Amino acid sequence: MRKAMPLLLVGGLLTTLIGCAGPAAIPASTPVPAVATATPSPTTVAETVTPEPEATATSTPQSLATDTSTQQPAATDTPTPQPVATMRVLLIIAPQDFQPQEYGEPRRILEEAGYTVVVASTTLEEAVSMPPERLRVKPDVTIGEVVVADYDAIIFVGGGGSSVYWDDPVAHRIAQEAVAQQKVLAAICIAPVTLARAGVLQGKRATVFPSGDVVAMVQASGAACTGEEAVVRDGLIITGNGPGAATEFGQTVLAALQD
Repeated sequence: MRKAMPLLLVGGLLTTLIGCAGPAAIPASTPVPAVATATPSPTTVAETVTPEPEATATSTPQSLATDTSTQQPAATDTPTPQPVATMRVLLIIAPQDFQPQEYGEPRRILEEAGYTVVVASTTLEEAVSMPPERLRVKPDVTIGEVVVADYDAIIFVGGGGSSVYWDDPVAHRIAQEAVAQQKVLAAICIAPVTLARAGVLQGKRATVFPSGDVVAMVQASGAACTGEEAVVRDGLIITGNGPGAATEFGQTVLAALQD
């Protein structure tokens, strides 16, 4: 009995030691508790995604808001430009039998005032005036080359040969453009018939060489004309009735240019 007791005690002790030796002593169904450590588990850092800029209209202060795609210069009331003074005057003479005084006096007056006088005719061949002077003038340009915009005034010189322009379409075009471009337009002696047939004397006051037939031709265009007045100015249109009015005619043209 005394020998048996020590054996039982030894066996129980061995059984206890064997039961604590490994994980087999822990039931499979029992969860293993997490082992506490001195180092804390790192906190999971959420990945931050930088959002793309949103295509939204940003409110702009009223004072700064401008639409550069449609912004236009501020509209201003710009007056209609007036013809630019060229200080050039065109004298249109007949190739034969132009009136020398009606040519010479206006030219003298205008050149003394500082204007450059350009002479035009049907050709560039030397033009010859009516007798007895037989003045010879070399034209600078033909009427077909005339650019009305290059001149401040257009003057049709009279004389028996100036009837060549009465029904000339080029002469008519020059007269019409002079009116349209607000140029001074003048004619003397029988040359106002050219203006009448160009249609620029309708409703205007005018004068012409005091011959019944010639006066009738000007009146037929719708102009108020008797031929009795030496010089008549109606706006920018000036007419004279013959060589005796040449000086006054030239002075009236100059006055219209200076206006």
